[in-house]
Amino acid sequence: MLTGLGAEPRIVRTPPDLDALDALVLPGGESTTMTLGIEREGLAGPLRELVVGGTPTLATCAGLIVLDRDHLDVLDLTTRRNAFGRQVRSFETDLDLEGVEGGPLRAVFIRAPWVEEHGRDVEVLAEVDGHPVAVRQGDVLAVAFHPELTRDARLHLMLVQTVAKRGTKEPA
Repeated sequence: MLTGLGAEPRIVRTPPDLDALDALVLPGGESTTMTLGIEREGLAGPLRELVVGGTPTLATCAGLIVLDRDHLDVLDLTTRRNAFGRQVRSFETDLDLEGVEGGPLRAVFIRAPWVEEHGRDVEVLAEVDGHPVAVRQGDVLAVAFHPELTRDARLHLMLVQTVAKRGTKEPA
């Protein structure tokens, strides 16, 4: 999706991979496995510094969990894993996200988290059944769903545009 928007993404697995990044995408996946890999590779501190330092970041599903207080402590919030239920309870819905133009965004929730509690610097952009599922804090946009599973590139475009406004070009 990022390549289609003109970005040059690259995979980050170790601290040197973070050098000269203009933006960061923390994808979905299994948050425990991701956390173990982050710790094993010594990425926790460098990732925290990168994101807290203002690097534009898009976190989706497990990426949201990884940034919460209980993990990398980047976002002032806590999450509940698998909040909507097990795999068979996965669902899609249309969400109006504050600040995202063009009408509702199709959101695919797979064993998705929600934001359990958040501080006052966290802006809630969308909710499902009264639970925050899209938030922004500083330069971080974090969602509980998988925008990459639809053809709608608006969230990724927001990231690319943020980078372009800063005069840089390489989200990873």
